[in-house]
Amino acid sequence: MGTIKIKNIRVYAYHGCLIEEGKIGSDYRVDLAVKANLSKSAKTDNLSDTVDYVLLNKIVKEEMAIRSQLLEEVAKRILDRILFEISLVKKAEVAVSKLNPPIGGNVAMVTIEMSKSRK
Repeated sequence: MGTIKIKNIRVYAYHGCLIEEGKIGSDYRVDLAVKANLSKSAKTDNLSDTVDYVLLNKIVKEEMAIRSQLLEEVAKRILDRILFEISLVKKAEVAVSKLNPPIGGNVAMVTIEMSKSRK
């Protein structure tokens, strides 16, 4: 078993409960980790034997482009799609952060973290 991590995927998106958030958008950061058996790809040196992090990045960007009120809903969609599309992944963990959230204070970011395992 091994882990593939993608850190600090930067995305501009339109999530949030406020009407203004849907109009002006905000900066987001997504961190992702997937667990998979990487022993075959370590031997074959073949991309088809591993989890393609280009595909992981694509999934994150596409799901972040779909407006949601809650970051939890976005994270769930990312996890569901990874496990649906990439059979090699046994577990996925995602952290979705809204940078400089409009919460009436000097806050760098707010983050939700979720994980999901294959049954």
